[in-house]
Amino acid sequence: MLSGHTVIVTGANSGIGKATAAALVRLQARVILACRDRSRAEAAIRDIRLETGAPESQLVFRQLDLACLASVRSFCRRIIQEEPRVDVLVNNAGVYQCPYTRTQDGFELQFGVNHLGHFLLTHLLLDLLKRSSPSRIVVVSSQLYKYGVINFEDLNSEQSYDKASAYSRSKLANLLFTCELGRRLEGSGVTVNALTPGIVRTNLGRHVRIPALAKPLVDLVSRGLFKSPEQGAQTVVYLVCSPDVDGVQGKCFADCKPQVLLDKATDLDVAGKLWDISEVMVGLTT
Repeated sequence: MLSGHTVIVTGANSGIGKATAAALVRLQARVILACRDRSRAEAAIRDIRLETGAPESQLVFRQLDLACLASVRSFCRRIIQEEPRVDVLVNNAGVYQCPYTRTQDGFELQFGVNHLGHFLLTHLLLDLLKRSSPSRIVVVSSQLYKYGVINFEDLNSEQSYDKASAYSRSKLANLLFTCELGRRLEGSGVTVNALTPGIVRTNLGRHVRIPALAKPLVDLVSRGLFKSPEQGAQTVVYLVCSPDVDGVQGKCFADCKPQVLLDKATDLDVAGKLWDISEVMVGLTT
């Protein structure tokens, strides 16, 4: 049980994030839904309360737009001011294969939201997480990291843009971030681990174009082959609260089991360089 624990879940208004929030509420955690859209987050809170019978105090909405670094900073200031402790941070929110778009700060949207926004969020909440130790950070990545390449000459996709490649790069960046953060957090009382949830039926693929005639077939196949959001959330919940991962640092899991990653996802030189460049990009150093 997670009674007395406060968990922040980014992108908790739908899909894996919403299923994670519901599962954690059932375990008596207090969940902060960190979402961009207030109305969608409040609708999710109503759904979860109806489903679980949770009291109003167990579910809290806080506005967070990961595509805006000023919003990330504002969110963190409020959390630090209002919350005496944060036991777990779940970096779940993401965008998938969208047309070329820039964040408010000028970053390619998938890299900006999936990696840079969470990078800054985690950095700004680290002191609070350390004071709350033992505490955990959980990073939601994807098996599509395998197709990602960290091109330091074009992290912002200004020379060329392929939406699938950009997504894979952002998910590879999640794993490299987990690897480097795990190294930095050794002995701190804070652990960080990542997971790949598999193929889950969520609205993440809303930018993927499917011909109208094929949609019924795609829906039928997805229901037979894809995981439900609840199944997709199982490894997230496992990493949030299982004693099996006490002290486990910088690893990646799938189906609640440790995963062996490709070398490019655990390359310490690349992870360190990406960390340094990310710090500059989000304005932590100049």
